[in-house]
Amino acid sequence: MSDYSTNPIAKASSEALNSNSQTSNVNDELTLLRSLLLDIEPTKLKKFYERLENPQIQPEDISQMLPEAVILRSKQDKQLGQVMVSTVEDAIEVSVKQDHNVLADALFPVIGPATRKAISTALEEMMQSMNQTLEHSLSPQSFKWRLEAKRTGKSFAEIVLLRTLVYRVEQIFLIHKNSGLLLQHLVTTQVAVQDPDLVAAMLTAIQDFVQDSFSIQKGDGIKSLRFGELTIWIEEGPQALIAAMIRGNPPQELRLVLQEAIEKIHLKLSREIKNFTGETEAFQLTKPYLEACLVVQYKSAAKQNYTYAWAFLGAIAIACGIWGFFTIREQLRWQAYLQKLNSQPGIVVINSQKGFGKYFISGMRDPLAVDPNTLIQQTNINPKMVNSQWQPYLSLEPQFITKRVEQLLSPPQTVSLQVDNNGVLNITGYAPRKWILEARKLWYFIPGITKLQDKNFVEIELRQLESYKKQIEQQILFFSEGTTELMPDEANKLPNLFISIRKCLDIAKYLGKNAHIQIIGHTSSTGTEGQNKLLSQARANKILSYLKSQGININQSKAIGVSYTIPLQPEVITESKKVNRRVSFKVFIANTSK
Repeated sequence: MSDYSTNPIAKASSEALNSNSQTSNVNDELTLLRSLLLDIEPTKLKKFYERLENPQIQPEDISQMLPEAVILRSKQDKQLGQVMVSTVEDAIEVSVKQDHNVLADALFPVIGPATRKAISTALEEMMQSMNQTLEHSLSPQSFKWRLEAKRTGKSFAEIVLLRTLVYRVEQIFLIHKNSGLLLQHLVTTQVAVQDPDLVAAMLTAIQDFVQDSFSIQKGDGIKSLRFGELTIWIEEGPQALIAAMIRGNPPQELRLVLQEAIEKIHLKLSREIKNFTGETEAFQLTKPYLEACLVVQYKSAAKQNYTYAWAFLGAIAIACGIWGFFTIREQLRWQAYLQKLNSQPGIVVINSQKGFGKYFISGMRDPLAVDPNTLIQQTNINPKMVNSQWQPYLSLEPQFITKRVEQLLSPPQTVSLQVDNNGVLNITGYAPRKWILEARKLWYFIPGITKLQDKNFVEIELRQLESYKKQIEQQILFFSEGTTELMPDEANKLPNLFISIRKCLDIAKYLGKNAHIQIIGHTSSTGTEGQNKLLSQARANKILSYLKSQGININQSKAIGVSYTIPLQPEVITESKKVNRRVSFKVFIANTSK
């Protein structure tokens, strides 16, 4: 095939590219023609077509119109704010649950001024109330009102209320218009209340009677009823009505309050009122609107003058300040003195009182307790103003019992005495036998001691006996091999051994105990058993003879030979044999049999 032959694939691709190019040129020409005919930019025309194909409102459009719509609606009425109340409340609740610090930080700049304003208002109301109370209690008009109260049988407070009251809404009824049933009822304090359901039924009956008996247009009804000082105002809504029982002469502005309340109730609970079947729980939400209708207004004075209140408070403040300062100071000092007395062991305050400008106190005092007069000086009380009488007694507190024990027994420095709360005298340490025997006789005569505990007490002689016993048993005398002769320098141990044995026997005799000295002879393993037996006995007898020559009673001593049966060290080396050729001692102490 030559280089100039025709390729079918290349030819087809070229034709396709030419076709696409022609189509693109046609579309561009149509777009240009459309823009010239309609005088609209292609991008705007595309958006217009997209809006026609999707006519729904987009969130972006709402975001642009929402602020202006809210402003325009808020200028018309207050329904938008009332409808958003529940939503805002839920949002605040969720925000507080997530992070209460956010709301706290936002309200912080407001809390301070609001608190100060509330305190200022409360103080002003208190001053006004106090001034009004003083005026009503001391003014000539108050005496007139008291006579009127006595004549009419009413209380003075009721007469004051009637004479100073402009008007007061005592009860509010929310009544279902179609059925005449009571939906909600509120009453102010200190007002006698009849059965609210019966009152609602009577008002509905009166409404129906008037509408049936007279030519009244549809939708009209009774607006007001008056019975002496009591007035009933009625404001109707489409499905419910409000009836307010008012005492006094209410202004017409009160009707606006009632109208606003019934409008808010219909806006909030229109569906519940329309579908009402006798259940009134849903209408608990109407209480805030009805409570706004329970208003009261008193006659205001021509000029608010707090002269009575300020003068009265000033006099009271000066009198209380002068009297209170000195009284409280003296009372605090006296209480401090009594507290110090009651905290002191060995002092019991039975009676304390004040009279004729002096303090009187009586009680009981242990001779070992602190002097009460020293406590008076510490509290800055004039001793001449205190008249005290103290009866002596013996306190059974452990610290005083311990002092009496020390005074009576005179223990040495090595003895510690302690008395517990049960009166048990614990003696610890060590002392001579003579002192402990004396203590065991005298403790019965010490008040407050119930038992003597001396298990942890050691007699000095007994300690000495144990010490000599230990010294004797530690003595070891070494002998030459195969003889009864002591090793060089071993004879120097005999005088100290003699002294220890003699003192041990003497102390044991003083304590009423039997002391027995056992002298034990030993040998090494060298030689036969028989030879070693005789040699060990001979060594023990030699030491026994020495003690006898020094005046030791040999009846309390015994010499025995044990040969090689109790070696001091295993005879592994030659030196071990030397230490086994010895005489050792054992002391046995036993109580004397009675």
